[in-house]
Amino acid sequence: MVLLKEKKNKIIENFKTHARDTGSAEVQIALLTERINALSEHFRHHSKDFSSRRGLLCLVGKRRRLLSYLKKKDIKQYELLVKKLNLRK
Repeated sequence: MVLLKEKKNKIIENFKTHARDTGSAEVQIALLTERINALSEHFRHHSKDFSSRRGLLCLVGKRRRLLSYLKKKDIKQYELLVKKLNLRK
């Protein structure tokens, strides 16, 4: 479930905080969310793929830790990102 280069660049453009930003928490969370969504779609067809499910759980945990870091660091940016990515219902 690797992201295509064009799609990854588009996500980075949408969520970057400055001109050369590729590794801020916002960008990392957006990229992880895209990978999580792709894996979720994969599991609709391959429900018994347990090794990939473990990878999905690792990605979800990593995103959760980054979100909690961003929430502590900048609450307004956190709320904007959550709204943009439709994470919390």
